Amino acid sequence: MGESLANLNIGILGGGQLGRMLIQNAINLNLNISILDPDKNAPCKHLVKKFTCGSLNDYETVFDFGKDKDIITIEIENVNTEALKNLEKQGVKVYPQPHIIEMIQDKGLQKMFYQRNDIPSPDFFVVENKKQIIKYADYFPFYQKLRKGGYDGKGVCKLVNPYHLEKAFDAPCVLERLVDFEKELSVLVARNESGEIKCFPVVECEFNPELNLVEFLFSPASIKKKTEKEAIEIATQLAEKLGIVGLLAVEFFLTKDGKLLVNEIAPRPHNSGHQTIEGNITSQFEQFWRAILNLPLGDTSIVKASVMVNLLGDFGHEGVAIYQGMDDVLKFSGVYIHLYGKKHTKPFRKMGHTTIVDEDIIKAKQKAKIVKQMLRVIS
Repeated sequence: MGESLANLNIGILGGGQLGRMLIQNAINLNLNISILDPDKNAPCKHLVKKFTCGSLNDYETVFDFGKDKDIITIEIENVNTEALKNLEKQGVKVYPQPHIIEMIQDKGLQKMFYQRNDIPSPDFFVVENKKQIIKYADYFPFYQKLRKGGYDGKGVCKLVNPYHLEKAFDAPCVLERLVDFEKELSVLVARNESGEIKCFPVVECEFNPELNLVEFLFSPASIKKKTEKEAIEIATQLAEKLGIVGLLAVEFFLTKDGKLLVNEIAPRPHNSGHQTIEGNITSQFEQFWRAILNLPLGDTSIVKASVMVNLLGDFGHEGVAIYQGMDDVLKFSGVYIHLYGKKHTKPFRKMGHTTIVDEDIIKAKQKAKIVKQMLRVIS
């Protein structure tokens, strides 16, 4: 099997940090990877034999890149799905499948999919423009989410009052009713071509309220066994209903009365799975390759309690990145730094992450807070 894997010509659309970590695992399997990315200095550029600089949204660019590949996959959803559909017709395996990417690109279609398939999620309305928002004045407050193009907190606007819509987007959007939640959780689920499904244990996400970005991630999540079981059942149901081949991140709200509501899904490796590299028997990146190559899925059990801290560019710093405090942080036992190969920093840009592992989640959390203070990205 190893020889046949080495003969496969695999293309990844996107050459950012997720692609970089996918390549690190691909090397272990002797996989032949090519990358397409619009950034001539993408983090993956020097890690592959063939790097193509070009638009992920241009039909011809994506089709030309993919036509000599055996398998095409993604590390970002914002790609040209028409090109991927035609590549599929030409016999190229595209995982996750183009129709799934297309549905997930549109938050309106995503919400309607949950509704049709009895997947619990927050109540919502779909609007075409800002003027239509006033129709739902009785249901405020909302999170307004652009149907297309939003990521990492961008394309999301909190609307508290129907008569103060200055900041509202004037574009097709989903109005999602605010949920009084206790925690935000995430489950990664993998499914291979044979239909085998495995979930990773539930993790707990702590967001920065101003940036709407994950600040800390805790594994295992501090939740009841019943909640863990239910989250895994919903994630499994989603993977089966979609028929996805690959990896699916399922983000949940846990309400104050103990209900789980699906917030969003992503059909690729995800920020909420980075701790699996050191914290679990199989990492999310290895599991991704196992899934799309139709190999047996790996054991997802937790090896040690872990905390992941996103390493963001400091406010007020823009330029060539300097990592301050690395020497001090690496003196701690169980601290692992992952830098993403981005030469330039800017405020709040994801420059890397740090994983802290320990036998005890409370000790890991304490250490993580110290690490977050000590390790900074400046210019």
